[in-house]
Amino acid sequence: MDVKVPDIGDFDEVPVIGILVSVGDTVAVEDPLVELESDKATMEVPSPAAGVVKEIKVAVGDNLSEGSLILVLEGAASEAAIEAAPA
Repeated sequence: MDVKVPDIGDFDEVPVIGILVSVGDTVAVEDPLVELESDKATMEVPSPAAGVVKEIKVAVGDNLSEGSLILVLEGAASEAAIEAAPA
């Protein structure tokens, strides 16, 4: 699953100031992945799904906009799909 920058308001070219995960890390829904810094605030981009980080596509200092690819999650499933799975 490709994880992209969600709607971050009226900001374009927002720099990455921190990468909070590494390749091989297991993340849950809403776990912070990267930190971005706009003129007004620092924001963490949360994971939209649970899975294992397969590839990180950004580096500190890269400028991102809404829709920019951040990383690739393997075995990603949305929280709704996990909750709906039979026990």
